[in-house]
Amino acid sequence: MTKAIMIQGAGSNVGKSMLVAGIARACVKRGLSVAPFKPQNMSNNAAVTADGGEIGRAQALQARACGLEPLVDMNPVLLKPETDTGAQVIVQGQRFATLKARDYGKQKAQLMPAVLDSFRRIGAGRDLVIIEGAGSPAEVNLRAGDIANMGFAEAANVPVVLVGDIDRGGVIAQLVGTHAVLSDPDNGLIKAFAINKFRGDTTLFAEGLNIIAQRTGWASLGVVPWFADAWRLPAEDVMDIASRTGGDIKVAVPRLNRIANFDDLDPLSSTPGISVEIINPGQPLPGDADLVIIPGSKSTIADLAHFRAQGWDIDLTAHVRRGGHVLGICGGYQMLGTSITDEDGIEGTPCRVAGLGLLNVQTVMKPQKRLARSMATYLPTGDAVSGYEIHLGETTGPDCERAWLSLDGRGEGASNTSGQVMGCYLHGLFEADSFREAFLSRLGKPLTHHRYADSVDATLDALAEHLETHMDIGQLIALAGPV
Repeated sequence: MTKAIMIQGAGSNVGKSMLVAGIARACVKRGLSVAPFKPQNMSNNAAVTADGGEIGRAQALQARACGLEPLVDMNPVLLKPETDTGAQVIVQGQRFATLKARDYGKQKAQLMPAVLDSFRRIGAGRDLVIIEGAGSPAEVNLRAGDIANMGFAEAANVPVVLVGDIDRGGVIAQLVGTHAVLSDPDNGLIKAFAINKFRGDTTLFAEGLNIIAQRTGWASLGVVPWFADAWRLPAEDVMDIASRTGGDIKVAVPRLNRIANFDDLDPLSSTPGISVEIINPGQPLPGDADLVIIPGSKSTIADLAHFRAQGWDIDLTAHVRRGGHVLGICGGYQMLGTSITDEDGIEGTPCRVAGLGLLNVQTVMKPQKRLARSMATYLPTGDAVSGYEIHLGETTGPDCERAWLSLDGRGEGASNTSGQVMGCYLHGLFEADSFREAFLSRLGKPLTHHRYADSVDATLDALAEHLETHMDIGQLIALAGPV
């Protein structure tokens, strides 16, 4: 019999994604067959699935924690923000529509059948499905038509564990306040609570646990201390991107407004010898950077304008003139060219804009999205690279004749004549240890060998052990309900 439990948060960014990954790995270690599920996610950091769609990057990590390939049914609705008021809506891995927030609010209830279908499929043959909510159920103004939190829990009849973030302060108010604003039926679905991100002696919060339990009637699953190695796991939320000092090789990454698929940075951040510096708007690109990476973007033309507004175009030209290296990935690759043409208005108003001009290539936006998991070869060394493509647009031009990857029998990427400026559409290439070392060796500084995939799995194991120590995993499993 398949059982399920849902982890919801008393606010955004309370650590739900990481907890689900850790709980999943802990349950797998107990001998259970486990799958992750998130009804609705909002993120521009997507993963390409084994069945040819896209889901949130957090669900791909959770799948890895379960020992599974990521599948579209693990995250049936994915919202990818394109503006402050609108997003591309992905349903079961494929583009459904681009909607304003108000319009999506009116239509989201219609997506519940698809969400429930995915939930049933992903649970088939499993012992346990661990479900992640989104945001907070306390946003009762959004309860009508909800598919992400209590609306889903009610429709699927699954019990809920509510998590509070004590690091922000006011965790008693978070949890007791949520109880106060929820309806009686919704409160009845919540069976337990847990406290996350505690710094210091957890026994000091014993009275706090008692107060929450008395006020709500929910069981306590414990207090989870701050997990110091959380940064070693791939981040999904742009707010979790942080600079990491680590060595002599300095990589600078401008933070774009609509930065997307920034998981390219995770292997670099975790590799000894590399310092990754995230450059926030208003700050100049550092003059001592060895490599500047322009990452992917959900809105390339708008982010190109943002890039120029910070003066980063001037900084980047000076960086190249000093002998520095540049790598553009996906949207960043498109920005490095001489022009971007969007005749169909895919990203907004039809237009043609000048690029940064550091690569002699031109991009034309196309309505059909390229979505694929790919194997490639790094041509200078023959090293194998695996990754994924997820982009609109085609890029051509003289510098494409200096392709530096071979992908599906064709050249991929472009390079200028000096080899200092390079671009490609392939995400995830730095996960390949041999490629990462070969590519960065061009910078002329020593780099320590690092097995990235092993480090991620080791961190998931450590997280599972951390939760087994501080959270009542046995009680959580017992609370799971049949579906």
